[in-house]
Amino acid sequence: MNVRCRIAFAALLAFASTAAPGVTLAQSAIAAAVAKPVSLPDIAIGSEKAPITITEYSSMSCPHCAAFGQNVFPMLRSKYIDTGKVRFVFREFPLDIKAAAASILARCIGHGDSEKYLKAVEMLFKLQDRLMAQTKETLIYVGGQHGMSEQDVKTCEEDQAQFDKLNADQQYAHREVKVTSTPTFFLNGVRLQGSMSFEELEERIKPLLRK
Repeated sequence: MNVRCRIAFAALLAFASTAAPGVTLAQSAIAAAVAKPVSLPDIAIGSEKAPITITEYSSMSCPHCAAFGQNVFPMLRSKYIDTGKVRFVFREFPLDIKAAAASILARCIGHGDSEKYLKAVEMLFKLQDRLMAQTKETLIYVGGQHGMSEQDVKTCEEDQAQFDKLNADQQYAHREVKVTSTPTFFLNGVRLQGSMSFEELEERIKPLLRK
């Protein structure tokens, strides 16, 4: 069994393996909840007309999220996102204050640009151990690598409104979408919990492209 980063107050929910009518109905409701706009602007790349949408809930402090970002996401992007087959939506689900601070910094760096945001996330994941051990210094370093002064980083991290929105979105995901651990993926609304290899993800993608 894969070790997963877990949110302390939540337990994993058990799901039936058969697609009973009630389960299908509940799944449709969750798919609608995932697609609903949240407080912070979505970080999304890929064609809006893509037949598949993958939504990932991720924490900057989660090693499995970092592994996905570094080892799986580049292949997913090259083969499916950049070719118009998959639209990818990245949503934050910080498991601790350090992850929340990193997410807020990435938002400031991105300034509404998903590509810039994801570049910041890529760097933060590469420096994850350092981020956990020396949070303030690492945030200042990453900010500096993206043109921010130390004062810019400080101002960014003191934006309480952004933290409030981040918290509201996390509470919504936990309450309405039943996200309890990271990474959690939704593939056209179907929940996939835990770390996934590119091969495992591709097995889920291919049948949807044949429909």
